[in-house]
Amino acid sequence: MTPRRTRDYTPFILAAAMITLWTTLHLILGTDFFGPAFYNSYTRQALAWRQGLLHLPEDVPYLELAVYEDAYYVSFPPVPSVALLPLTYLFGADTPDNLLVKLYALGACLLMYQVLKRAGYSSFSGGLGAFLFCFASSLLPMTLSGAVWYHAQVLAFFLTVAAICLLTMDHPTSALLLYALSVGCRPFNALYALPLFFTWWALHHRAGFALKDTVRPLLPGIALGLLVAFELGWYNYVRFGNPLEFGHNYLPEFSFQGGTQFSLRHVVNNLKTFLWGAPIDVTENGIQAKGFGFSLLLACPTLALMLIGAVIDLIKKRMRWEKGVVLLTCVLHAFLLLLHRTFGGYQLGARYAVDLIPYSFFYLLLTPEKKKLHILECAFLFLVMAFFCWGVTQVHI
Repeated sequence: MTPRRTRDYTPFILAAAMITLWTTLHLILGTDFFGPAFYNSYTRQALAWRQGLLHLPEDVPYLELAVYEDAYYVSFPPVPSVALLPLTYLFGADTPDNLLVKLYALGACLLMYQVLKRAGYSSFSGGLGAFLFCFASSLLPMTLSGAVWYHAQVLAFFLTVAAICLLTMDHPTSALLLYALSVGCRPFNALYALPLFFTWWALHHRAGFALKDTVRPLLPGIALGLLVAFELGWYNYVRFGNPLEFGHNYLPEFSFQGGTQFSLRHVVNNLKTFLWGAPIDVTENGIQAKGFGFSLLLACPTLALMLIGAVIDLIKKRMRWEKGVVLLTCVLHAFLLLLHRTFGGYQLGARYAVDLIPYSFFYLLLTPEKKKLHILECAFLFLVMAFFCWGVTQVHI
């Protein structure tokens, strides 16, 4: 039996802290901690699969459904429905979506903590860092509802964080499999392949490994990832005749109502909101949180900390190639997201920017001289978290 003095209670403290916070926010909002989401596209898709259907049996007007050859399809990549499928045998249409997004987020937080501990952080500094990297951001309001949009993003967040953590723990096969599954939630997450592979190569090359000894451990994971990619492509092909089409282009707003899903024209408008936008509006009724987004550097503040850290690394001449790849891939990913017409639509913060948070965690792990967050960083992150706790009382679906 492990001696009491060596037990690490930090994971339990983290779980207790989040359960307390979630319970408080749900009580304030009058919403369900555990239950099914109203916007339950993924559960409906899983139930349709059980009937042998690739489309939904009927239209559901309040969901974002693709219309193709007079049939109605879920217009999002399918991996969240894979996770929900076994639960439909227990709960039917009432899968516990609101609980699942919390479990995904908490799982990501606990994995972050374990990896920070391995990197030399104390229990307190590692726990605090993991907690703030997850929940001092637009991720927090997304964990209050398992609605289709949030479900996909929080699951993708968990899978991406898990891939990064497992890679740093020298488990490349499981890391690459989970990375591939994250792409089946959020397609632009495919870009994470660049820092994952380059970091693996750079660290092994610097340690003196031969190229074949660097590549060989990756091969099983690459094979599994390609299998996942094939399955996702096949699913798209049998539904829409195109392995790269998961349905969004067949949403009415893009297929026949005149909207353009991705365009350079959207970047300028999105930058006004999601780079420079303030988080509040001053109205006749007082100060209110903005309901259609604000600066991603405030909504996901670890991105701002990563940029500041990169400037410091450049000044101190400790910028390594792998850190540069993480940073530049994050910028590219952000640009591709900014091409989208809405960047997430009605939201508190910058919903799409949650996809970028794992880059900032990756960058932190590649900074071995850092063993705790600076007090000013913690103050900034706590301030953002407090804002989101207030903001969810005003902006929520």
